[in-house]
Amino acid sequence: MKHFPIISSIQKMVLYETKARYFIVGSNNTETKFRVLKIDRTERRHLHIVEDKGVYDKNEIRDLLAMIEVGNQTKLLPKTTTSNTSGLSIACCAFGIVGFVRFLEGYYIILITKRRRVAVIGRHTVYKVEDTSMLYIPNDTVRQTDPDESRYVKIFQTVDLSSNFYFSYSYDLTHSLQYNCTPPRAVTSRQEEPAKLGASLFVWGEVEEASSTDKTQHTPEQKFTEDKGESSNTVFGVKNIPTQKYVWNSYLLHNYEDQVHSDWVLHIIHGFVGQFMINVFGRHLYLTLIARRSNRFAGTRFLKRGTNCSGDVANDVETEQILHDLSVHSLKNGHFTSYVQFRGSVPAFWSQDMTKMVPKPPITLDLVDPYSNAAGKHFNNLLRRFGSPIIVLNLVKKKEKKRHESILQQELVSTITYLNQFLPSAHALHYIGFDMARLSKSKHVDVVSRLGEIAEYCMQKTGFFHNRQPLYCNELSPYRSAGVNSCLELNEACLKQTGMVRTNCVDCLDRTNTAQFVLGKCALGHQLFAMGVIASPKLLFDTDAVRMLEWLYEEKGNTLALQYGGSQLVRRIQTYRKASPWIKSQSRDIVQTLSRYYSNTFSDADKQNAINLFLGVYRPAEGGVSLWDYSAEWYLHHPEAFDYSDCNRRSYSQWWDVSFLKSLPLPYEEEFKATGDRQPMVIKCQEEDRRVNSYFEYYQPFQLTIYDELWSLTLARESIPSSAVKDSYSPFVRRGLKESSSSKIAAASSSTAASSEGSTSSDDEDETTSDEDQDWLNLTVNKDGEDSHYFSFKEQFVSMKARYGVEVIEPPKVDIALYKRYVAIGENASAASSGIRVQSTPDLRSAQRKVTKLIRKSVFSLDSLYHVTPPTVNRVSKDIYKTYVTRSVNGAPPPSHSMLVSYEKYVWGAAGRH
Repeated sequence: MKHFPIISSIQKMVLYETKARYFIVGSNNTETKFRVLKIDRTERRHLHIVEDKGVYDKNEIRDLLAMIEVGNQTKLLPKTTTSNTSGLSIACCAFGIVGFVRFLEGYYIILITKRRRVAVIGRHTVYKVEDTSMLYIPNDTVRQTDPDESRYVKIFQTVDLSSNFYFSYSYDLTHSLQYNCTPPRAVTSRQEEPAKLGASLFVWGEVEEASSTDKTQHTPEQKFTEDKGESSNTVFGVKNIPTQKYVWNSYLLHNYEDQVHSDWVLHIIHGFVGQFMINVFGRHLYLTLIARRSNRFAGTRFLKRGTNCSGDVANDVETEQILHDLSVHSLKNGHFTSYVQFRGSVPAFWSQDMTKMVPKPPITLDLVDPYSNAAGKHFNNLLRRFGSPIIVLNLVKKKEKKRHESILQQELVSTITYLNQFLPSAHALHYIGFDMARLSKSKHVDVVSRLGEIAEYCMQKTGFFHNRQPLYCNELSPYRSAGVNSCLELNEACLKQTGMVRTNCVDCLDRTNTAQFVLGKCALGHQLFAMGVIASPKLLFDTDAVRMLEWLYEEKGNTLALQYGGSQLVRRIQTYRKASPWIKSQSRDIVQTLSRYYSNTFSDADKQNAINLFLGVYRPAEGGVSLWDYSAEWYLHHPEAFDYSDCNRRSYSQWWDVSFLKSLPLPYEEEFKATGDRQPMVIKCQEEDRRVNSYFEYYQPFQLTIYDELWSLTLARESIPSSAVKDSYSPFVRRGLKESSSSKIAAASSSTAASSEGSTSSDDEDETTSDEDQDWLNLTVNKDGEDSHYFSFKEQFVSMKARYGVEVIEPPKVDIALYKRYVAIGENASAASSGIRVQSTPDLRSAQRKVTKLIRKSVFSLDSLYHVTPPTVNRVSKDIYKTYVTRSVNGAPPPSHSMLVSYEKYVWGAAGRH
């Protein structure tokens, strides 16, 4: 049986306030169904939330609000006063609840007031948080002030929620596409008897609630049919349990998530999301890059290094590269591929002393872990989530005059050597050491080509996810796509990625980003080859497709570097490719180095305090130590330092879970989905149900939408390089280096398209295109290759003659005169019969004089474009028609005497011949 993601029925909110309560009215995207949430404002320190289990329509919700308003109105004041006596007012409009937080006084509610569309995965939209609002819940009559409250609020708001936080109402951003396409294990194993699935799979409370309260979607007959499993159109709606490691508002939801319906809960990730469209001769492909930053052991560059005792490493980011064909949007019937890789700090207890004012603080090992307990937990988590093999690509230096980075290299090699002693050889950790910094200094070594060879080796080991079986033409090709053959629901064949590449350097920023780009470029070639777009999985640099991919990884690297290091990338991809001018590259590198040094020295401590407060690592308490009084926040992330008995050390040799062998090389999380303590919410409904029907969610057929503001058209606004007309329109043809300005146009237009089609503000609850999205119109290419501030259609749009070989010209006068005569014939014929008087013009009168008079030959007395009068029918025709009608009703009549005589003659004549 098919399964579909559950679409949240609450996507728009209005916050109403009274003196005693907050009322949050949530509605679906079309504003046809409404739910209500009540928050008590008389509680000083506790969060008291009551959810109304009913689902209302527009008229019912208006009546409910009117009743609340009347019930909360104060006594009428004298007529001389103009004060507002209404007890219900709108406080805020929003698109979701981030969560609730409390410091020393009462609770605050955080709402998303502005969103922006940044990507589409199938029919599922990904939004970026653009603006939020933080409101204090208790009213002024019960509020007790604390002198430190405002300081905590200021530190908390240092975490800018409008910077690189993303969410979706229907797609699980905390898991990979491969995981989201894999159906729950219990559903696939019992799909023949869906009515017998027990409570271990279904959250029956949710099913009953949705069925009993949603009067517009289900009738009793439909509910009975679903319960019996008799409908062939019955499907499963599945809502995955998110990976808390990547949910950045998990602490803000811990007092709220279990009290309300799941549609009120919004899980937000932090990192980067970008999307491009690759146009292959009219076949549109979406290239999406998603980076998920972990909320465990999170922080700034020099304050978060290595790992903690739980195996969580610093700068932990999972990157997923998705390519899908836009011809079919659905995740079930569309063509999708994805590739996942990982970056993270060296899993050891190490740090750098920032008290010394030196460019490179010395690296020291703070704690000796002879049995690699923390590293074992880290790699055990990777085996659980990604499967095997785990390939460790280490980019730190191997040889140095003065030991610095090589300390980490030796520690990582000894750790992997120790762990591999106990792991089965079929699933052993693979180690690849590549001194990228030393080789990049050599003029005779191409670092990117070396990385390309490593990327191809890794691709053959791990493969990638492909939701279809390999094409027959690819099976005849000498190239093969790696991966493990598996199946999705209804035994649909697919290719799954097993294992992944874990890349690291010292900071996991500059070198790591370039290496991940090369891995992504290799994966993109295999993805295009698997989808039948190119003949071989080899992509050249300086092609339009690779430039788009490079821009995505460049933006992702800059974003992650700002989050962790305080500045953009110091050494970019172009620097390692040695494709940019030396002076320009070096000057930019110096500026970014100074910016990063300043941030690490003066602002990282405040930023780390804000992250600790936002994630709940530090929780304020009355009489406790204030956040700013901690001399070192190291103990906040290592609570086991106070009591070593809490470390829960495992066996020195059995560092991996034996249960993982049941699924390896496939990930245990996917193969045993919906088992144990990770049971998703599953509902059973019809395929047309709005809760699972992504078609209505994406296309919105019953809403007025503007064609020019569609996301697909926004992404399609890409400029074609000037040489494409004379060379090729293919995005896989290498462009010359002299087309740098042309590439700027493509990058600029694509970047604005990838940045979104516009910001959505909750004030008007409508989606509009911002002015920044039109910046690409201000770029063009001059003959001298310099940028201009004027837009030229000649430069951007190809003429019809150049494209099709035909040029549109003014028709000759003879053809125009002939056309006017034909028009006059038609107007005369229609005007004469219908009695409509046509306005006479000189050209029309001239054409009428040349028109031959037409003699009517039709049997109809009145025949025109507007009226038809049927002709008169004589009696003989009426009798014939009546006979045929009677024969069709009563059957054939008895034969007449003459027919009988003719039949006898025919019979006797035939008998005489024999």
